[in-house]
Amino acid sequence: MKPLETLAAFDHYLAARALRLEGVVIGGTALNLLGIVSRTTRDCDLLLPPLSAAVVEAARAFAAERRGQDEALADDWLNNGPAALVGQLPKGWESRLQLVFSGQALELQCLGRQELLFSKLFALCDRSIDLGDCLALAPSAEELRTQLPLLEPQDENPEWPAHVRATLADLARRLGHVL
Repeated sequence: MKPLETLAAFDHYLAARALRLEGVVIGGTALNLLGIVSRTTRDCDLLLPPLSAAVVEAARAFAAERRGQDEALADDWLNNGPAALVGQLPKGWESRLQLVFSGQALELQCLGRQELLFSKLFALCDRSIDLGDCLALAPSAEELRTQLPLLEPQDENPEWPAHVRATLADLARRLGHVL
């Protein structure tokens, strides 16, 4: 999906049905809305709030309509998949939210830079699929050093801390930094 275009259309769709959604978006959609990347995304990950049944149904119906217009939206394109991340975010994250989309019926905020880095670096360490996004965020060596103690305790595997250090060292090297 093209996040801005899709969300603008979904905003009108929600408004026409007298539905409203205010939430915290993360992932590729957030990076697109911030102008950090400009690529299509598979979905729109909402950290908070839990989606209501009415909004979930509206998102499914919207996806079905858009598929008829040659946009490949899955039924669960709008989801709370990353909701568990809330418990792992650094203290005070709520105070650093930033507005990234405001429409008639849809208002989205995203995480501050520190938390965006955390979420993307955690995904890079955990799944090895967010390298492009991490490079686009272009964290400084100091930002990577700050994230290291936040990321190391995120998994109980005894090899996890060494894996995190190696992953961040590789990213730092790609960015021309030394950790």
